[in-house]
Amino acid sequence: MKGMIGLIRFGTIGTNWITERFLLAAGENDDFELTAVYSRTEEKGREFAAQFGEAKVYTDLMAMAASDDIDAVYIASPNAFHAEQAIICMNHGKHVLCEKPLASNSSEVRRMIAAAKENNVVLMEAMKSTLMPNFRVMKDNLYKIGQVRRYFAGYCQYSSRYDAFKQGTVLNAFNPEFSNGALMDLGIYCIYPMVSLFGKPESVKATSVMLSSGVDGEGSIIMGYPDMDGVVMYSKITDSFLPAEIQGENGTMVIDRINQPYDVKIQYRDGSVENLTQQQIHESMYYELEEFIRIICRSRSTSKINSHETSLAVAEIMEEARKQIGLKYAADEW
Repeated sequence: MKGMIGLIRFGTIGTNWITERFLLAAGENDDFELTAVYSRTEEKGREFAAQFGEAKVYTDLMAMAASDDIDAVYIASPNAFHAEQAIICMNHGKHVLCEKPLASNSSEVRRMIAAAKENNVVLMEAMKSTLMPNFRVMKDNLYKIGQVRRYFAGYCQYSSRYDAFKQGTVLNAFNPEFSNGALMDLGIYCIYPMVSLFGKPESVKATSVMLSSGVDGEGSIIMGYPDMDGVVMYSKITDSFLPAEIQGENGTMVIDRINQPYDVKIQYRDGSVENLTQQQIHESMYYELEEFIRIICRSRSTSKINSHETSLAVAEIMEEARKQIGLKYAADEW
C-alpha cells in the first residue's frame, strides 16, 4: 500500500555509502520508488541497483534526465559535480534533492536556484539535521533561554582517509579537484543550523590548518551578529566530543550532536534542567526525503526550512571563509 501523499519515482546519482544510507532510509517511506540509477560504469551501476530492487541503470546522465521513468533525482556525487548534474536534471523537468554542500560556491548555487525557478521544479539541499525531529524541538523552545548571545557548534571527526593521505595517497575527501575539505564536508553541518535559526551573520572571520593537497584539514570560524556570536569548529584530522550549545541570558540549550541531534536539553541559570528530547522514529535521512516529497506534492517551490535563501547564505559564508584561508576551487570565479 502506497502512502497518502503521492508516489514519487526517483533516480539516483552516486553509487556510494551515502546513497546507500539514503535508500535504506527511503525504504521507510511509502511514497518513494527507486526506478533509475546513474553510474559511470554499467557493472557498478547494476551491482548497486541490485541491492535495492529493479531500477534501470544508466551510464548516460542526459538519457536518465530525459527519461519518463523518473520524477525526481537524488544527487550524492562529488561536490564539484553537483551544480552541472542538478541543472541538467532540472532542465529536463526533474525535481532535485542534492546532498550538501549544494554546490562548490555561491555562483553555482544561484544558477541552480535560477534553473529550479525557470523549470518550475523543486530544488532542496539534503541537510538532514535541520529536518530531524529534535531540530524542530530546538527551534520551538529557543525562546525559553532568553536573549541568545552565542551559538557554538563543532563537528570534528578524524577521517580514516587521512591515514591514507599521510601515506601519500590523496583520496577524494582531501582532493580540491572535487571541491572537498573539512569545511565543505563537516563545517557545513555547524553553519547550516545556525543560519536556519538566526539568519546570515554580518561578519565572518576564518582560520584553518591547510594540508599539502591544498584543502583544509580543520578550521574555526567566528561569525558576528548584531547581538550575538556564532562560533564553529570542524576537523577531519582530529576528534572532538563536545556538545553544541546555544547560550542565552536565561539558560543554555545543550545539543548532543549538531550534525545529528538526538538529545536536547536546557540548563537554566537557577540550576534546573529541562529535557526536551523527542524520540526519533525513523532513520535520520528519512526526514529530508519526507520534506522533499511533501513540497513536490503540495506544489511548493522550496522548503521553508532548507530553503533556497538558507542554502545561498551558507554557500556565501563558506565562500568567504575559503577566501580568507586561501582555499580556491576550479569552479570559483574569484
